[in-house]
Amino acid sequence: MVDSPMARRSTSRNFRNRIDGPAADALPFRLFPIPILILLLASFPLAVSAKEKLSYGEGLIVNIPVPESEVAQVVEDIAQNGIIRGTKEYNKDEYVSGAKAATSTPVFAEWTEGGKVFYKVREGAIDPRNFKDGGDVGTLVVRYIVQPQGDKNTVLRINALFKEDFRRTVHQSNGSVESAEYKDIQEHIEAIEVMKQQTAESKSEREEQLQKKRALATRKRADAMQSAFPVDPPDPSDTPADTQQVADAKVENSTSSSSSTSQSVAIQPSQAPAPEAVPPVQPPTAERPSGQSLEDHVKDLRKQVQRTVKPPGAPLKSAPFHTASTLQSLTAGTEVLILLSTPYWYGVETHDGQHGWMQRDELEQP
Repeated sequence: MVDSPMARRSTSRNFRNRIDGPAADALPFRLFPIPILILLLASFPLAVSAKEKLSYGEGLIVNIPVPESEVAQVVEDIAQNGIIRGTKEYNKDEYVSGAKAATSTPVFAEWTEGGKVFYKVREGAIDPRNFKDGGDVGTLVVRYIVQPQGDKNTVLRINALFKEDFRRTVHQSNGSVESAEYKDIQEHIEAIEVMKQQTAESKSEREEQLQKKRALATRKRADAMQSAFPVDPPDPSDTPADTQQVADAKVENSTSSSSSTSQSVAIQPSQAPAPEAVPPVQPPTAERPSGQSLEDHVKDLRKQVQRTVKPPGAPLKSAPFHTASTLQSLTAGTEVLILLSTPYWYGVETHDGQHGWMQRDELEQP
């Protein structure tokens, strides 16, 4: 092989011709400037690391402006509802069912920092979603920790873990379970606060109506007394002396015959004036169908917000959870008025004005 300057120039020219040919269009540096190409290549590991950098195992800690006793009752009820939200075993599911409440579990280490601890355990869960590197069959556990913070605030901690049965590997949640469970708790607490407010408003309205009834009864009694003992206006033609004599005679006559007057009033009630007419109750604002009487229309409206207790009866609870105290036991067929509706409970009012909570499946549906 001859190595000369002319040979080297010929070889270089042939190489450039090959590079500038059709194959050169497929080269990356022909498509992108070098700085952009460098940035694109550098972004791939960043995107991968961002995808892998999910918040696994952090759990959820939230401060709730509600006393610890109320939060603990709600959490206890959530731990007993048999549902773990924020995860699922199959794509068609919305949550994992079949969970049970527990006082302890080997999946979590023992909690020693105070507060009330509740567990919800689902054994035999099949590859639940939203757990890091989860797989196989194992035990799914949600832990709730309720800690008081003063008299009016509560700290709530929620954590979820999945432990495989075969490899005994523990997988941490990415936060989906904790967020979904807290949302359920929050809805229960808000429903209780709304019912408290409605109960207070209803009590205030009843007291106001009672005061109005008392004032109306007092006015009616005063009108009846005035009708029973009328005072005639003075005659302009009478002299002052005559007027005074007539007044004295009336007073004397009234004094001497007060007992007989009261007896005549009691014996002859027809002579008493008729009571004042009470203004009619305004009908509901809903439009009444033509041809339907007001009474039938009111009955139809009441059916929309009225339910009947199913056999064999059901308890009226003080709050929307199973462990709440029972205010009274309602027999089958008892009618209640629906004031508030949640996914699992109704806030109701009985005919005697008692407010409380009942499970939706304990009432007949229209």
